[in-house]
Amino acid sequence: MNFSSLPLPAFVALALLAAPARATVRLPRLVSSHMVLQRNVKLPLWGWAAPGEAVRITFRGSKVQTKAGADGRWTLSLPAQQAGGPFVLEVQGTNTIRLTDVLVGDVWLASGQSNMEWPLRDAARGPEETAAASYPTLRLFAVPNRAEHLPQAELAGGEWQVCTPQSAAGFSAVAYFFGRDVQQQYKVPVGLIAAEWGGTVAEAWTSAEALRQLPDFRAPLALLSAQTSSFADQEAAYATRLREWQQSPAGQDHGLLPGQPTWADAATSTATWSTMQLPGLWEGQTPELRDFDGIVWLRREIMLPPTAANQPLTLSLGQVDDQDSTFFNGVVVGGTRGYDKLRRYTVPASLVRAGRNVVAVRVTDNGGGGGIWGKAADMSAMVAGQAVPLAGAWYYRPAFDPAARPRAPYPGGVQNTPTALFNGMIAPLIPFALKGVLWYQGESNADRATQYRTLFPALIQDWRARWQQGPLPFLFVQLAGYMYDEAQPATTAWAELREAQRFTSLSVPKTGMAVALDLGNADDIHPRNKLDVGHRLALVARRVAYGETAVVASGPTFEKLTTTGNRLTLTFGNTGRGLVLKPGATPSFAVAGPDRHFVWARAEVSGTTIVLQADGVPNPVAVRYAWGNNRPATLYNQEGLPASPFRSDIWPR
Repeated sequence: MNFSSLPLPAFVALALLAAPARATVRLPRLVSSHMVLQRNVKLPLWGWAAPGEAVRITFRGSKVQTKAGADGRWTLSLPAQQAGGPFVLEVQGTNTIRLTDVLVGDVWLASGQSNMEWPLRDAARGPEETAAASYPTLRLFAVPNRAEHLPQAELAGGEWQVCTPQSAAGFSAVAYFFGRDVQQQYKVPVGLIAAEWGGTVAEAWTSAEALRQLPDFRAPLALLSAQTSSFADQEAAYATRLREWQQSPAGQDHGLLPGQPTWADAATSTATWSTMQLPGLWEGQTPELRDFDGIVWLRREIMLPPTAANQPLTLSLGQVDDQDSTFFNGVVVGGTRGYDKLRRYTVPASLVRAGRNVVAVRVTDNGGGGGIWGKAADMSAMVAGQAVPLAGAWYYRPAFDPAARPRAPYPGGVQNTPTALFNGMIAPLIPFALKGVLWYQGESNADRATQYRTLFPALIQDWRARWQQGPLPFLFVQLAGYMYDEAQPATTAWAELREAQRFTSLSVPKTGMAVALDLGNADDIHPRNKLDVGHRLALVARRVAYGETAVVASGPTFEKLTTTGNRLTLTFGNTGRGLVLKPGATPSFAVAGPDRHFVWARAEVSGTTIVLQADGVPNPVAVRYAWGNNRPATLYNQEGLPASPFRSDIWPR
């Protein structure tokens, strides 16, 4: 179009319409209307504009100005602000952005895996709690899941929302309960940023620069840096290879090949099969199936008396991760989808015979774990009034050669690649000012507890260095009780991971740990009581982040032991108004002599100490408390807070 031929008024009108197209100032998603800015600290804000463009921000009477750099990015800081609001924040360049309903208060970043991700609507009393979640000065920001090779400048989505039943329903229950407690305690606006992804490992949330300082991660990082294709391209290529393999003879379920007896058939030999202990997940006990996702056949023979012949039988299997097809003497008797559902099937009388019978379970695992898990008592065959236990050794065989299956470029998914979630979900949040960090993670690192002792502190130091707010308070949840324990004292991976978490709370300044052992569920890795988790984190925050040194924020913490004859005396800190021993169905304290053989001990409170004795241990030298997967929490202070599991020894398993 020839603008010179237009009448002057029309030219002016077109120029005004074209002005927004030249407007270049823009803000990150995190800096928007309804946000909460952190009180009492300098407030870094950032965005993008044309190179060299002047940018000015006006807020509560303060005006600050800067220019965009050669790359178009600009950063400036507002002076520290007192709590309050709502306010208007204006950003002006060649265009003007006006943010409304901006509050000043405390901002907390909540991160981790599925127990932090667990939504309010699915928590205990979820419907009632969700319906009551109307807090105008509590604001929520949910960071979308995103895994990336390199640090990103912007989030994949998300927006600040006022806390309502609608916005809170799918938000982190732990973060919500924490934020509600903090707001009610300090009467200031609270902003919660939730950046979490279920089933993820700590190294995925840590930057490349921090991981390079840890020898275990140098090789994986070198491989990542040498890759030229994106996560999406590599995943698509793997999906193609997997589909082609599944359609090939090698990728078929060899237990269900046409024209051949199935592996459920009672006549099929298991002479070449291996064995595993059930209940139990195969990834934790069989090297062959470590990181194996797919189909595994499980078999067990049971001997039944003559009175059982031609009688209906009830088959109970506990829980199966993730899906099963169950056979009795070669015939399908049931199938269920869902890792947390108890399996109970009725076997027709016509299939039940005296003597040898064969139970076969075809298990499909879609990711993580895999196998039959739960209580040993939930695995039985009930017939003619008699229960036949099914816990113990089972034969197993993968449906195909695990080594022949195309290897995923990122076992467990791209989200578990070192640095991937830091790059996609944490880096874009920096340098938005925070009051502190909440963290609930560790389940996915439980088989690498020794490594976690250095990895977790490295993550904390990494985030603190990047936010440049000094020792930013970092509060975390110790793993809740989950799975079952042997009858006698024994070491487990989850006990060792909890110890790594406890050491972090003891050694890294301005950290705090909320114990959740007693809030767990042996049958579910996702316990529903998130209210008490959030409340305990809020207590820790009052002490660590808000400086209330008189607040009892944790249960008793083990300090030392002394030996007198056949007695051990344990001394604790954080005893509050006194120690409390709650009765448990099974003991929680175990002691050992120089032979390192632990046996259960009797415990009693003596003033501010616990005194232990055990039959057959005349010279005790070591103690372990609640040491296992889900040992009962029996030691509390008068304030109702449980002691962390601990041990006094450093003996290997």
